[in-house]
Amino acid sequence: MQAFLLDWLNLLLRWSHFVLGVGWIGASFYFIWLDLSLRQRERMNPGVYGTSWLVHGGGFYHVEKYTVAPDRLPEDLHWFVWEAYLTWLTGFALLVIQYYVNASSYLIDPSVLSLTPWQAVGISLASLAAGWLAYDGLCRSPVGRRPALLAVAVFALILAAAWLFSHVFSGRGALIHVGAFVGTMMAANVFMVIIPNQRKMTAALIAGERPDPRLGFIGKQRSTHNNYLTLPVLLMMVSGHYPMLHSHPQTWLVVGLILVMGAMVRHFINRADAGDAFATYSWTLLVAAVALVGAIYLTRPQERHADARPVPADDRVLAILDAHCVMCHAARPTHEGFEAPPADIRLETLAELRRYADRVVAQAVRAEAMPLGNETGMTAEERAALGAWIAANR
Repeated sequence: MQAFLLDWLNLLLRWSHFVLGVGWIGASFYFIWLDLSLRQRERMNPGVYGTSWLVHGGGFYHVEKYTVAPDRLPEDLHWFVWEAYLTWLTGFALLVIQYYVNASSYLIDPSVLSLTPWQAVGISLASLAAGWLAYDGLCRSPVGRRPALLAVAVFALILAAAWLFSHVFSGRGALIHVGAFVGTMMAANVFMVIIPNQRKMTAALIAGERPDPRLGFIGKQRSTHNNYLTLPVLLMMVSGHYPMLHSHPQTWLVVGLILVMGAMVRHFINRADAGDAFATYSWTLLVAAVALVGAIYLTRPQERHADARPVPADDRVLAILDAHCVMCHAARPTHEGFEAPPADIRLETLAELRRYADRVVAQAVRAEAMPLGNETGMTAEERAALGAWIAANR
């Protein structure tokens, strides 16, 4: 019953996280587009930097952006706040339910580093806090005044975090923590910088003072960072479904290519929205394509246990399944974390093994993603034997 209730909690949190993330990302994409669509016009109100005309849902909209702020604010000023906050809170709750509660299965891999659950959770929390402090320090340093240099520094920071996570956590745990690392930076940008700066500017207007334009510039810088990090972080969040990503021995390289792909695609969209000439930004698609080809080549299937050629006997294969698979993948799992077999895959018989052969090869033979966290201690020889039997009995 406990596993059943945890599954429902996981589902509801995942659903909420997805819906709230759509709202946050949508708002981010919209306002970046809005800034890029602003145009100078003959008739504009005093202090207006540019305007944009839109049509949607049968209606027309006219939006103005002020260079700093208007002289007076209306009472119904809308703040885009809770989408970012709640996206992070539900995401962190998912991290707790999925990875902290089940740390031995999802977060820890003894073959990477032998940790207790509390040690793994402590490293996780400390790394998320340290990531924000390092990123914020870069933005506030002289490096932060040079956008290109800052972009390289943030890229290096994320790669360093990916390398660290891959030497501490399981494959799944490492990549999900890269996503959480970047997502925490993004949410903290809103909570610690963007909204506080906006509140200071609002307070200055209410007091009849001229707001500091530097506050708006800083907020815009952090908002732009969030915009370019969105596509990579989304892929990190779904990486647990793809062992070709999370089980790669050089995870940090995979992360680097994902960052390049996502940022280049985002830049292409932004420049297209700005109305730039295609020739001035088409190079971004070429860079993204090269990164994609590199990622595909890097994660290509490899026979990691090709040294084991003898085909084991059927009873040997059944013994391997019984020792390492059936505790989860059975009609009635004995693993405390599951009430039903994950993905409805059962591996109690040889016929079922043949049926799900491709999945077993991908998850257990090549990627070594199963068993979760290798908590049963499945050996390389056993993986090779399983692969040899499947190859001979397809």
